[in-house]
Amino acid sequence: MKYRRLGVDGPEVSAIGLGCMGMSIAYGTPDEEESQRTLDRALETGITLLDTADAYGQGANEELVGRWLRRHAHERDRMVVATKFGLRHDAATGRVDAVDTSADYVPLACRASLRRLGTTHIDLYYVHRRDPGTPVEETVGAMSRLVEAGLVRHIGLSEVSPATLRTAHAVHPISAVQVEYSLFTRGVVEGELLATCRELGVAVVAYCPLGRGMLTGALSSRDELAPQDNRRRWPRFADENLPHNLALVRAVRDVAERIGCSPAQAALAWLLAEGDDIVPIPGTKRRRYLEENAAAVALSLTEADRELLRQAVPEEAVAGDRYPEQALKRLGH
Repeated sequence: MKYRRLGVDGPEVSAIGLGCMGMSIAYGTPDEEESQRTLDRALETGITLLDTADAYGQGANEELVGRWLRRHAHERDRMVVATKFGLRHDAATGRVDAVDTSADYVPLACRASLRRLGTTHIDLYYVHRRDPGTPVEETVGAMSRLVEAGLVRHIGLSEVSPATLRTAHAVHPISAVQVEYSLFTRGVVEGELLATCRELGVAVVAYCPLGRGMLTGALSSRDELAPQDNRRRWPRFADENLPHNLALVRAVRDVAERIGCSPAQAALAWLLAEGDDIVPIPGTKRRRYLEENAAAVALSLTEADRELLRQAVPEEAVAGDRYPEQALKRLGH
């Protein structure tokens, strides 16, 4: 494994992290036993960044990670545990119905996450989504008090605008911005947001670096998705968009075969080559996929390889939005 630093003064983390969300929700039936073994394998391969959130399964994913942390309490100092707050759920439907980033809510959410994780501190605490009605100075000011209290080590933001990042960073150093970034989703990062991150010395943590599994090349039909798989609601997996997007994946596979790796490894190696300040966090609950993803750090792409991958998925070529309409409204504030 190779390692990178999150921000100027942030923690050192594995160049590839592990997104834990799918262990509890979104992608088919949870498998606690295999998820725990996958976390074990992550530790063995040198992966140190674990990403979760209080919104994933309404705390269930934090609890799953917490069970693993208790089993490996002696390794706690090696791990960088990242979680997020700000999305609140409707008690009846279980769906996100509000964004709360008020100063009063920040410490309540943090202490609840600490209890679920069973740890004394959160290494990297993100604002999951920003409520545009709450000044970001108020939110980050409350988070900075958690840092002063020793409950949080570093602060991050997720899916924010460059202007919000600048304002927040002036209140307290921001170590990382988490944002969707992959061969399938480039425009949201490349441009002003990435330039602002680099000007301020803020790392980019790339979630969904494999396009919610699309870029692995394993999917050939919506029929392969379990009935409870969230991707059935995602526009890029819709019947009218999926065939077009799978054609792009086949183009990525052709380049990967030329390089001598899997499509997933090519997609991750491309992100890693975009800068030492970029850390992808592919999610999986299976050991075999974790091992495949981790091996991407050993790949060294040439400029020609990187350009071929970009050409395989031209700008604006992907069909469908990256989120359903309601979720899109929560992005970029």
